[in-house]
Amino acid sequence: MPANRLIPVILCGGSGSRLWPMSRKLLPKQFLPLVTRHSLLQDTVLRLKGLSAGAPLLVANHEHRFLAAEQLQAIGAKPRALLLEPAGRNTAPAIAAAAALVAQADPDAVLLVLAADHRIGDEPAFRRAVRRAAALAHEGYLVTFGIEPTEPATGYGYIEAGAAIPRQPGAFRIRRFVEKPSLRRAKGFLAHGGFLWNSGMFAFTARRYLEELVRHRPRIAAVARSALDRATQDLDFLRLDPKAFAACPSESVDYAVMEHTSAGAVVRASLRWSDVGAWSALWDVAPKDAKGNAAFGDAWLHDAEGCYVRADARHVSVLGAKDLVVVETADAVLVADRARAQEVKDVVERLQARKRTEHHSHTRVYRPWGWYETVDAGPRFQVKRLMVKPGQSLSLQRHAKRAEHWVVVSGVARVTCGTKRLRLQENQSTFIPLGEKHRLENPGAQPLHIVEVQSGGYLGENDIERFEDRYNRG
Repeated sequence: MPANRLIPVILCGGSGSRLWPMSRKLLPKQFLPLVTRHSLLQDTVLRLKGLSAGAPLLVANHEHRFLAAEQLQAIGAKPRALLLEPAGRNTAPAIAAAAALVAQADPDAVLLVLAADHRIGDEPAFRRAVRRAAALAHEGYLVTFGIEPTEPATGYGYIEAGAAIPRQPGAFRIRRFVEKPSLRRAKGFLAHGGFLWNSGMFAFTARRYLEELVRHRPRIAAVARSALDRATQDLDFLRLDPKAFAACPSESVDYAVMEHTSAGAVVRASLRWSDVGAWSALWDVAPKDAKGNAAFGDAWLHDAEGCYVRADARHVSVLGAKDLVVVETADAVLVADRARAQEVKDVVERLQARKRTEHHSHTRVYRPWGWYETVDAGPRFQVKRLMVKPGQSLSLQRHAKRAEHWVVVSGVARVTCGTKRLRLQENQSTFIPLGEKHRLENPGAQPLHIVEVQSGGYLGENDIERFEDRYNRG
């Protein structure tokens, strides 16, 4: 199959709340290196090598657009397009917009729809399954990947395979989809032998998906197309129209299409697959010591058994514990029974209800120009560390409620403050008065690190009035 006829569509949405405190709204799990040294998104793109596929089309939330672009750039991958959703509307509308975009050039191209946050341990088997699914898609089928179950898992949906498809080994018509079952039902499914885990990966041509969507969910098809027709180009991103997309019903591709189409097929696959949906899932796939412990970072375990421990910012010691999840970050620590890992989302909901910030962002917050992290804060003051990448700059801006003092720790800074232009070296500093237009730039070849001391009656990030910004932020 020509490379341009197989188009990977990678869905980068989702908050990964069950993987708190590592996964947060501004830095969800798909952008974290939780399984390998690469992020889950990067792993998803890298495993496409050997498939003769075209460049991937990413569908991402607008808040994560620079993260997605930078992570692709870091592995040398150039996307076919970076399609931005103004709001999450589940998978059916996201795929519809991607299919409509691909159909403009090649309606019979096969879309390989992948989530950005899955782990696949057997990549050759994955590529073989993709080739089988692509062949079925060219015959007009809408194909999903069914994972051969290895245990009576209750955290996954299931697919019951129907009649075998002639001349297509390992391919079956779909008899029915089953919601996440009880343990008793899951054991029955394994004993029956005709049930597969629903992976949430798909293959179909752009034309066939849109035809079936029009047939079963015409409203989603119409609104998604309208949002694409009114889309606007923003730097390297294509923004779906916010008003049109907001009117789109929120529904998964399973509910909208796959459970209703008469052309559904499932490819049976053994991929050592996981949706990395909870800390217990990461324990399942992690390398372990002789007592079943998986430890990452500066962690020491003694007389412990079956634990998952991740130390992100400080040393963690675990003594005499069994089957625990311990995850430490700079501003939060999770300690949980591994068997109750799915309930971590309840912790996130509680933090959100109490209007705390630990579910929203880490102390280090990434920006297209670099990052900042809060070092200390108190009444009327806040101390931050900033790193500005070589050749990058913050927006020309001003604050109505705070003043700032900048101290260069390393690198070279070019500072605009009102009508003044300054060049600061290591150990030099400057003061930005309240209400003064200012900009920080890194003209050097090395990262610029500064310490910023803010003072004033309000120190929130929304006290920014931008006048010029190379990243087109509002």
